[in-house]
Amino acid sequence: MQRILSDQLTRHTGGTVRIAGWVHRRRLLKSVAFLIVRDAAGLAQVVVTDPAVRAEIEALPEETVVEVVATVAANPAAPAGVELTDPTVRPLGPPAVPPPFDLYRPTLTASLPTQLDHAPVALRHPSRSAAVRVSAAAVAGFRATLDARRFVEIHTPKVVASSTESGANVFALDWFGRPAYLAQSPQFYKQLMVGVVERVYEVGPVFRAEPHDTVRHLAQYTSLDAELGFITDHRDVMAVLRDTLAGMLDTVVDMAGAALATLGVTPPQVPAQIPQVHFTEALRIAGAPADEPDLAPAHERALGEWARREHGSDFVFVTGYPMAKRPFYTHPDPARPDYSNGFDLLFRGLELVTGGQRLHRHADYLTALAARGEPVEPYAGYVDAFRHGMPPHGGFAIGLERFVARLTGTPNIREVTLFPRDLHRLTP
Repeated sequence: MQRILSDQLTRHTGGTVRIAGWVHRRRLLKSVAFLIVRDAAGLAQVVVTDPAVRAEIEALPEETVVEVVATVAANPAAPAGVELTDPTVRPLGPPAVPPPFDLYRPTLTASLPTQLDHAPVALRHPSRSAAVRVSAAAVAGFRATLDARRFVEIHTPKVVASSTESGANVFALDWFGRPAYLAQSPQFYKQLMVGVVERVYEVGPVFRAEPHDTVRHLAQYTSLDAELGFITDHRDVMAVLRDTLAGMLDTVVDMAGAALATLGVTPPQVPAQIPQVHFTEALRIAGAPADEPDLAPAHERALGEWARREHGSDFVFVTGYPMAKRPFYTHPDPARPDYSNGFDLLFRGLELVTGGQRLHRHADYLTALAARGEPVEPYAGYVDAFRHGMPPHGGFAIGLERFVARLTGTPNIREVTLFPRDLHRLTP
């Protein structure tokens, strides 16, 4: 008899089926016992009246893996409107050691450090596994949206010889006796690949050795990167980003609707035109000094509230960041050279995406590096490619974990990260 999943039970009402999963909960009443089995699709309720089977269930702690063969009976009060009766229950392994928290409760009551210490079992809780499914669907939507626009997926090195991509700290390692570093982003490589296939994207880990200890930062996270050639300016990049976000959210609804329901989440609509403000105007809206060089978290929150209040949008673009706060490869605004053709996208008052137009002329790279007092040699393998012809181009990078945390309303990014790596945590 072929195993079926819990969400397929209604198709077999009146028939005999085989399911398998984990003992999610046992409710041992005087005249009847209920065994709740959890599988990848949800929960199934097994009704036990046979004293012998009841005795077997009493010996099976929560999280024991079992197989159940039973009859499917309609019951509107049961999960999915059906339950399993007259069961045969067979353990598929030894009795499990219960985790240090109850997975059958609606929410995990253990502290976050305890959950992270025991992540392999904490992730089994329906709320934590739902976030995993939302994350997977978001990546699928990212890929599908860009595939439809003739982007090509690439896979770039995560170990590099130079630590010069940005001002962020890097993780050093030994590479056969030579110094090497974990890549902070695929930025240089995705730009170079625009010269090969014009439009590229990548889904992969990036590493930041910044000593942040906040609810929004990780030392390793998943970056959803895209780069496209033959643009007019950064606004073309923003248009692609807008469509990509809409595609991601549509796919989350299609692929992970049940997970959203578990989390009680209604996804936002992406406006046809996401509101945008220039950096100088953003400072005014946020009540920041006019000479402030960047947006602080409090400023981002104020802008998020403004976008919701004035435009009914959970998203807002901030354009024209000062060139001094952008990497050297950023293209300046031709009309206001002190400001950039770069942008951030804020999602519910939190920076989610950084992007913009890049320089594409070799001479401009030499000038930009000289202006910052940077030598050309460490960048030679990157900068030399621009001698061979590169179109106007730009791109963006979305932090996956931030996206999922903001979408689900999770206060700490670690709650939607499988096995977080941060200032304090390298295990499990």
